[in-house]
Amino acid sequence: MPGSKTRREFLQTAAAGGAGLGVLGSTAAAGQPGVELTVDVSAHPAKQPAAKSLNILMLGGTRFLGPHTVRSALARGHTVTLFNRGRSNADLFPELETIIGNRDPQIDEGLSGLEGREFDAVIDTSANIPRWVRASAETLGDRIGQYLFVSSICAHANWTSVVNGTEDSPLDTLEDPTTENVGQHYCAMKAECERTAHATMAGKVTVVRPGLIVGPDDGSDRFTYWPVRVRRGGEILAPGDGLDPAAWLDVRDLGEFLVTLLENRDLRDFNASGPNHPADMAEMLYGCKAVTGGDASFTWIDDTEFLAAQQIRGWIEMPIWMPRQSAEQAGANTWSNARAMSAGLHCRPLAETVRDTLAYWDTLPEERTSRQRRPGMRAAQEAEVLRAWHER
Repeated sequence: MPGSKTRREFLQTAAAGGAGLGVLGSTAAAGQPGVELTVDVSAHPAKQPAAKSLNILMLGGTRFLGPHTVRSALARGHTVTLFNRGRSNADLFPELETIIGNRDPQIDEGLSGLEGREFDAVIDTSANIPRWVRASAETLGDRIGQYLFVSSICAHANWTSVVNGTEDSPLDTLEDPTTENVGQHYCAMKAECERTAHATMAGKVTVVRPGLIVGPDDGSDRFTYWPVRVRRGGEILAPGDGLDPAAWLDVRDLGEFLVTLLENRDLRDFNASGPNHPADMAEMLYGCKAVTGGDASFTWIDDTEFLAAQQIRGWIEMPIWMPRQSAEQAGANTWSNARAMSAGLHCRPLAETVRDTLAYWDTLPEERTSRQRRPGMRAAQEAEVLRAWHER
């Protein structure tokens, strides 16, 4: 490619700091080192009150995405009613009406507290079982104007292998439509929840399929592993050659996007991922270093056979990473967000996400931060793999 940098030149530029690789908004496209993209990362959605206040029902969502979405809705001047079991973060929004119940109509009060209630819109972040979606539709009936179901990018069939997939890519299917084994069939069950929503509430449904959601309050540590590890400094095992695609979406940006779709009554299906531009592992890791400073150095290991022999797996020991050379994993971080971006999704700079994720991490008790985290690597395991690599 005329004018392109070599991989070595690209990584040297990144290591030197440059524009911060996503911190200031210029990066190299995934798989195309040296291709400069102009990205306006300084712009942020206006925090002005919405033109019309909506009466919104939040089904579940007491952890991570739910609270951030509620805060976004309240900031825009909407009225929010919560429906949950009253077990997790029950004191989070004491000023809001909370209806105690269960998504499963066969457990405790079930959905009885919603009978006869009317809402402009419903946000469902918690349903994994199609029967729950159907029960919600039957209980709420015609007394809602819009039903926004939060699905997952993995609802698409073969989602890790489809490169540059879009909303039109096929959805996964359940061999046994009666199964409720979420642990084994999570992705296919999310797809079936989508179908159930469209079938039972035709003309009222919006579906959002997020990719990896990250940021403050994330209990999975999937993204958090990297800012924490980079801040600790020293030699860091970095997977691949730096050019494998990477994707992440700040939970606050997703929450704002969900509210925007309600305000615009946008009744389409969306794949929601970030950042605003195609990114790669080098951008993410050097972006973390630009925020944390310190003496972190990255040893890129692109020998997949060596990593496999050391039991280092993409997404598990190496969070976010999916090697582009793998036919089974090449597409995981390449899903198009074009439709979502055109509908109002806006992704904040990586620097802000890294900074606020670390600030959240620093509020956690030691028993939480010192636990055996998965995905990610313990220090002893990382040191042993690096030793084996250098001896090799």
